[in-house]
Amino acid sequence: MASIAKLSRDRRKKGAPYYIQFFDHEGRRRTTKGCPDKGVTEAKAAQIETIVERIKLGLAEATSLDVLLGRDLAAGWESHVKAYEESLERKGNTTKHIRLTASRIRTALNGAGFSTLADFDGDAAEEFISDYCRDGDYGPRTYNHYLQAIEAFGNWLAHPRRRAVERNPFAGIPRRNAATDVRHARRALKPAEMAALIAAARASIRRRQGYDGKTRARIYLLSYMTGLRKGEIASLTPLSFGLDTQQPTVTVEAQYSKHRRKDVLPLHADLVPEIRRWTDGLADDEPLFPKLANRKAYKMIQNDLEEAGIPYETEEGLADFHAAGRHTHITELLRSGVSLAEAKELARHSDVRMTMKYTHIGLEDQARALNQLPTVQKPANHGPETCLHNVCTESGADGQPGTPNVGEWQQDRSEKKRENPRRSKGLGIECREMAADDPDCQKVEAAGIEPASRNISTQASTCVSREI
Repeated sequence: MASIAKLSRDRRKKGAPYYIQFFDHEGRRRTTKGCPDKGVTEAKAAQIETIVERIKLGLAEATSLDVLLGRDLAAGWESHVKAYEESLERKGNTTKHIRLTASRIRTALNGAGFSTLADFDGDAAEEFISDYCRDGDYGPRTYNHYLQAIEAFGNWLAHPRRRAVERNPFAGIPRRNAATDVRHARRALKPAEMAALIAAARASIRRRQGYDGKTRARIYLLSYMTGLRKGEIASLTPLSFGLDTQQPTVTVEAQYSKHRRKDVLPLHADLVPEIRRWTDGLADDEPLFPKLANRKAYKMIQNDLEEAGIPYETEEGLADFHAAGRHTHITELLRSGVSLAEAKELARHSDVRMTMKYTHIGLEDQARALNQLPTVQKPANHGPETCLHNVCTESGADGQPGTPNVGEWQQDRSEKKRENPRRSKGLGIECREMAADDPDCQKVEAAGIEPASRNISTQASTCVSREI
């Protein structure tokens, strides 16, 4: 029997629609959207029950149920991909993200041989994407990008407001571990290398990607001092800077920020006078670096690194524009003593683990940090040999543990208790000279510890040597 009900969050809303839940001809539980009118929804539920029974008896095709539910699985998927693109655009995604996502979806669906929504199959999609990445020599990260694109599209199709498909056919396909095969590892530049890069660009007489050497030097300096991405730098105008406040700032508007939120970041004090010069004479809405978002910044910086005598690629990775600017910025923040939490906020990362991926701490950094570990300082009046930590046990004259007569030990203990009850509990015990070659080592009786065996000649039962 079909049942109708409103969603729990809509039960007190008068205009909220009812939903119909039923079992189809294959015994699967399914849900479809009705309307705000309960009577009309009940009538539709009755029609669904009738169609399901007719399909079970062989009197109707299974596609008739999809038609009744407003779901035409025999239709092509291209119109749905276009609608999905429009949905991404309404959510404020960048043109680049929409184009890449749609391209990956179409590549996967066409490659897997899907013509209609009814053809969608997770195994077939996984097999094609795996073969496609292997043949194209693409790494796990690219493989995951394709899976992410079609899975998000499947979720959109199966959304309760849409129900183009009953459930996401691409859900649950396992991702690959991108850390096992990094195709484009990046490295951060050292401060001396960054200075050489900026100097080489400033002295260059060549134009690269449409910019003269002075402009390129400004771009590199701004990227390093702020950690902004290429697209964010391209969006900056004189209005983006607040230079006359107590704490000068730079603002990245939400439409240009990667996480689609307005970001306000502090500016380094040494950068403020430079920005004043750069913005002098510009209109308020005039970009500092026109068309930078569409330039191939990696080629620009590759040539300038070559002029500076710095390798573009080493065993550590590439020093492309993103690495030389943002990676170097975050790495030098931590090298200068900034906490990881502060670096995370300045980098505008949602997770500190992402910040760690931008941090390039090498063996030299580890050695420098290790050398800051305080060493154990020895007093000046001590010789080269000292007892820093020595646990000792009492022994008799022949080197074997001495065990006194039990009766004598108990009598001795009772007499000491009568003499001074507190001192018998271990309070106020004095240090006595150890019978050792080193006069600097003394033994201290451990408070509250009764002896398992004790030396006949001394009163200490358990002793630790300490340097005094």
